[in-house]
Amino acid sequence: YFRLQELTSSANYQGLFLPGGIKSEVVLVDEMLMRCLSLVSCQKECSNFIRVLQPYNSTHLYICGTGAFHPICAYLEMGKRAEDNIFRLESSHFENGRGKSPYDPKMLSASIMLDGELYSGTSADFMGRDFAIFRTLGEHHPIRTEQHDSRWLNDPRFVGVNLIPESDNPEDDKIFLFFKENAMDGEHTGKATIARIGQLCKNDLGGHRSLVNKWTTFLKARLTCSVPGLNGIDTHFDELQDVFLMSSKDPKNPVIYAVFTTSSNIFKGSAVCMYNMADIRRVFLGPYAHRDGPTYQWVPFQGRVPYPRPGTCPSKTFGGFDSTKDLPDDVITFARGHPAMFNPVHPIGGRPIVVRTDVDYQFSQLVVDKVEAEDGQYDVMFIGTDLGTVLKVVTIPRESWHDLEEVVLEEMTVFREPTPITAMELSTKQQQLYLGSALGVSQMPLHRCEVYGKACAECCLARDPYCAWDGTECSHILVHAHTGKYKLGGWFVNIKSECTHTHTHTHTHTHTEPILSRPLQKAYFLLLKPFCC
Repeated sequence: YFRLQELTSSANYQGLFLPGGIKSEVVLVDEMLMRCLSLVSCQKECSNFIRVLQPYNSTHLYICGTGAFHPICAYLEMGKRAEDNIFRLESSHFENGRGKSPYDPKMLSASIMLDGELYSGTSADFMGRDFAIFRTLGEHHPIRTEQHDSRWLNDPRFVGVNLIPESDNPEDDKIFLFFKENAMDGEHTGKATIARIGQLCKNDLGGHRSLVNKWTTFLKARLTCSVPGLNGIDTHFDELQDVFLMSSKDPKNPVIYAVFTTSSNIFKGSAVCMYNMADIRRVFLGPYAHRDGPTYQWVPFQGRVPYPRPGTCPSKTFGGFDSTKDLPDDVITFARGHPAMFNPVHPIGGRPIVVRTDVDYQFSQLVVDKVEAEDGQYDVMFIGTDLGTVLKVVTIPRESWHDLEEVVLEEMTVFREPTPITAMELSTKQQQLYLGSALGVSQMPLHRCEVYGKACAECCLARDPYCAWDGTECSHILVHAHTGKYKLGGWFVNIKSECTHTHTHTHTHTHTEPILSRPLQKAYFLLLKPFCC
């Protein structure tokens, strides 16, 4: 489902707007509206901004909005199939949205629905001071992070939340949260923003005597994305904007793409970094951050770590405990005082794969499509900006997959007026990209091979993994039904280097056909290569 970020009610009808432009029959109570208008200066904020839109079961969505600073949730019946043409709110099942949706539409939040339980990172009060990670709905008692402890969360702005299996045992499943927050006291000079990745166990039920109805397995680590500089001074991109998980053959090890911008008002820049789960797990198994008092520096914890190690999910895989309520008191006490890891998570290759500086826009959103060309797989990035444009970028290895070259395939304007892209969803089935902004929703194809010209050379030099020369024009490569390979006739395009023909006939004589090869130093030249005609 495509989640819209800025759906608001109209000025003359304080109702709930839903995808497709259909207005529900829910009317915000006059008292709620008047209360909101008396407390906020901007009348537009006293609307219902949709902030949670999650599949609940095979027929319903769970939807929550800010409700004029009084969060409200409901169940939206959609039917099992699109052709059912059902779009109906369950008017008898409205619920309090506290701990699910923020009060303030300007607050960043993130959520995911798993097995009928909603995991949300959001603010839980009108003033926007009580930030927490919640689990609500389902059969278990609601659970949250520790309250008013800056070591756990320090004015966080949530970006994404995902389930990533830890092993083949579902009891080990972990929830990973991506957010940015103010640095902890003593962690950084000044009031700096830090990008974070947090983890907690899906089967966490809270503690027995301490941390009752609080997460006992929550840990967080810094997520770095920086360009190495002279004299060891790096340029940091700390404002996390968006995260995309690219699945792999092993569901336990997706590749994580993250969009960052700079915090500085003087230096404006954006970057995309990649992370692997092996590095992330290594950090969470490393030293905890510790300091002896408010005037001390943060250092790696050198003392005895209790058993089972804090952050470990109770399961048969790692032995001993069936529930977090059975954890020893020393484990709970340690977890309460040491939620942060000392070591940061560094990106693959130690630096960004895409960087933009000295431009009039910044990155805001990202989705990635895995495309298989004749010479291998490529991850094609679609990067949305705060000006409403989309960059289509592919990274190509130079000497190895750890040394990547960035190639911008297209830069497209999506909306008529410059407006930040706030949501992006990709449909590989439809081969379409869907984009959301405050102005509305738009869609665009993943590939436009016809724009690359009428000649083989132009088609090949475009180096678009979606496209190949078919002998007469630059065309989209189709997926072979049996092999799964992207193929078009007998022609392939080698994204790394060349344009070559693979037809073979009964003739045995050979001649040379010019093909395009791309060497180092970014210079193009013609390479003669024999082929059978």
